[in-house]
Order: sequence, then C-alpha cells, then structure tokens
Amino acid sequence: MNLPIVPPYPPMEARTVERIPVGDNWQYEPKWDGFRCLIFRDGGEVFVQSKAEKPLGRYFPEIVEAVLALDATRFVLDGEIVIPVGGILSFEELLQRIHPAESRIRKLAREFPAMVLVFDLLAVDGENHAVLPLRERRAHLENFAARHLRDRDIRLSPATTDVNTANKWLTGIRGGLDGVIAKRLDLPYTSGERTGMQKIKRLRTADCVVGGFRYASNSRQVGSMLLGLYDDDGLLHHVGFTSGIKAADRAALTRKLEKHIREPGFTGRAPGGPSRWSTERSEQWVPLAPDLVLEVQYDHFSEGRFRHGTRFLRWRPDKDPRQCTFDQVARRGRPSLKTARVGPRLEPQYPCSCSCSDIAWKSRSSARKKARTPGRPSVSSRSAASESISSTWTCGRRRSASFAGSRRSSG
Repeated sequence: MNLPIVPPYPPMEARTVERIPVGDNWQYEPKWDGFRCLIFRDGGEVFVQSKAEKPLGRYFPEIVEAVLALDATRFVLDGEIVIPVGGILSFEELLQRIHPAESRIRKLAREFPAMVLVFDLLAVDGENHAVLPLRERRAHLENFAARHLRDRDIRLSPATTDVNTANKWLTGIRGGLDGVIAKRLDLPYTSGERTGMQKIKRLRTADCVVGGFRYASNSRQVGSMLLGLYDDDGLLHHVGFTSGIKAADRAALTRKLEKHIREPGFTGRAPGGPSRWSTERSEQWVPLAPDLVLEVQYDHFSEGRFRHGTRFLRWRPDKDPRQCTFDQVARRGRPSLKTARVGPRLEPQYPCSCSCSDIAWKSRSSARKKARTPGRPSVSSRSAASESISSTWTCGRRRSASFAGSRRSSG
C-alpha cells in the first residue's frame, strides 16, 4: 500500500481511570461495545486491521464492500465494528463471525450486517494526519464524513468537549456500551501508547445466587463460584462466575460451600454446555442448593450472561435468593446513550445516518416482543430483528425539523 501509514500499525490505546478528566484539552466520545479496527484503503486494496494488528476483513466482508463503495480512495480510519440486532449492539454476533468457514461468515453477514463507527482519521490521500493534534484531526474527520460517509454501514461516531454531556452519557449508559472515552485535543495520534486517551467505565453490580462451584486445578479447594439469576418462570440460569479468591480464604470458603452441596444446582441453563470454549474441566462442577447470595461487580452483561469474570464484593445474607432476577441487569440491557427524551416514545440510539455527530433517534412505536428467556434469539425473532435495523436513524436536528413541518401542515 502506498499510504503515509501502512499496516501493521498499533492503534492508540487508553488508560483506565475512575473519573472523567476535566479541562479545555479534552474531547469525549462514547466507548462502543465492539471490535476496534483500523481501516486502510489504497485504491482497490482494503485492509481491515484488528487492535492486535491482525487481519479482520475476511470476517466482515460487508465492511470491505462498504469501504470500496466510498468515493474516497486513499485513507486510513480508526473506528469500531459493531453489529446492531433489533436496536441492541450484540457482542455475541461479533464473536460468531470469527469462524473458519467463509460460507458461514457470508450467511451471518447477510442476516446481521456489521457497521463501523469512525472516530479518527489518520491519513487521507498523501497526507499524514496522525502527526496532527486531535483538535485538527477531528475537524478533518468531520469534513471527510460530510463528503464521503453517506452510507449507514460507515458512520461518524459522536464527540463533545462538554464534560456535562459526557457525564450524562456515562450515568445513562446501558448494556452494549462500555463507557466514555476521553482524548487529549492537543496531542497527535499516540500509536501503541496510552498517553493521549483515557477510558472510564461505570461501576455495575448485581446480586446473584451461588448455584455451584468448581474446585481449583489439582486441588480440593474452591477455584471459582458459579453465579445464577432467576427468570420469570422461576428457573435458575447460570450467568457466569467469580474467581480471584484470596489464598487465605479458600479453605474456609470451601467448607462453607460444601455444606450446601445439593443437586441440581441450576434448574435452567447449566454450566458446561457445548461451546467453542468448552473443555473437559469446564464441564466439571459441583451443584449447590440455592441458599447463598453474593454481590459482584461486573464489566458487561449480554446474551444472558456476564461476558467476563466478575469481582466478588460481599455476601448478601439479607437477600432472598428469589430476588436475584434478570431484571437487575436487563434494565441496563439496551445500548443507548439516553441523554434526553424529546417528544413521545423516542430515545437516542446510534449516530445519525447523515454525517453529523449527533445522537440519532428512532421511534419506539413499533410493537415490542415479549422478553424471552435469556439466550440467543429464535430464528423468527432474529429475522424480525434484522428487518427492524434496516430503518433509517435520524438525528435530533432532522427529527425536530420534521416535527415542525408536520405541525405546520396540520394547521
């Protein structure tokens, strides 16, 4: 490729902090829940690079096609690949794409097409924008988006310099978004470094039933506790685990758990089901009576489970196990930036289909499906979800103009 920046190229990384930084030199963006990527295009050649500097293009053929469809022919973009399913960003659908069979990938791409949310422009034509401060790069990116990003498959991610807006984003975050990103406006693109970008995640906690545990490898002491939540039918589903147990606490905790050993443990979805990550050891677990409740801190909940391991906070002997339901995480299950509510039954969702940096809005007047038992949607609901995401997202500016026009026409 004959570009100022060529792959492999380490993307700028973020340092985790507890609070949103404040000052005139900060720009704030939503932290989308997807696959980070750099997109290189030189004429008819496109390379989509992962955060780990590996090729991603074969897993997202529709993204490669969308990039080739742009009238700009030489550029490097930094962004996030996401897959919306029925108005919800699905990380599970992203994982499904990492598959060896091209036919399978093509089928998934047709059912649930991915999109890219772009937040930086590193090069265009023969100019290296990575050496410019973010303040200038963002202006170039918005100009690039206004001229070239007219397709819903590649969109401009919103940004603000207003810390109050960033705080509203953070406090309003629901599942499908990871938090808020803060970037230094006065710094160039710090490739492979964490000096120019910070990420802030919202603390999320949940009360869970301990439905079982696993012994540590080559030990008769507990290695992890298996967590469960009740559904509306009273079934206890396995939703994840918590480990990181201090060595000094393992013996006492093992004795505590062994007093409650009783089948079946989980009465709904159980641990050790078939998956690409299953091992012989992962299928070995000890069921417990649903007596013990603990509180955990978690990073993200999607597809009916905690995506990563959780952090044990405390025991909750005051909590009735039957109170540990999916409601406490389902309320945070939609990936919207709920910054405001304008008009009846409307909420902000994804960046606008026009090339502004507004949050887009979508009417929720269409019929909602009754909540299902957590897990992958059925074929019929997945097809309906696929149809629902094809509708146009409209920014607040356009929506207000549309409302004003309708009011005038109605007299």
